[in-house]
Amino acid sequence: MPDIDADLNSATFASSDVVELAGVTPRQLQWWDERHVVTPEQESHRRVYQPKDVIAIMVVADLRRRGFSLQKIRRVTERNLHREIERRQREILAGDSGLYVLTDGDALYVERRLDRIIGILKDSEQPMCLVSLADVVKRIVEYWKAKESRRVRDQLALF
Repeated sequence: MPDIDADLNSATFASSDVVELAGVTPRQLQWWDERHVVTPEQESHRRVYQPKDVIAIMVVADLRRRGFSLQKIRRVTERNLHREIERRQREILAGDSGLYVLTDGDALYVERRLDRIIGILKDSEQPMCLVSLADVVKRIVEYWKAKESRRVRDQLALF
């Protein structure tokens, strides 16, 4: 069986994959790229997303569904989210990192320790949103495994 963590670290995702994973429209994804919320790599005319990009997009999509404005999300993601995901990518993709993203739209924290998470929540003067990075990665891994299984099945059907 292939090493899922190693394979995911080197995986790339097409826009259609990201749309399905994040539950956003292709136009939303394009607009976020134009606004530099998340900037994928370009291969010819196609956008290609690395795992760190997909994680960030899924967090952004979750925050949008919870009512945060894109302006607030962009402000906090530019400062912390992308840097933290890139710095901890291997740990996050392991799926059991226990990391959470917390934000009130002004500040963003990436935390693991429950005492710190509770402290941030208690000290906040406004409502906070919490997103589990382990849950995000779990969805990516399930999607990726299903996609790889379909690819192998399609290749076997050729024989």
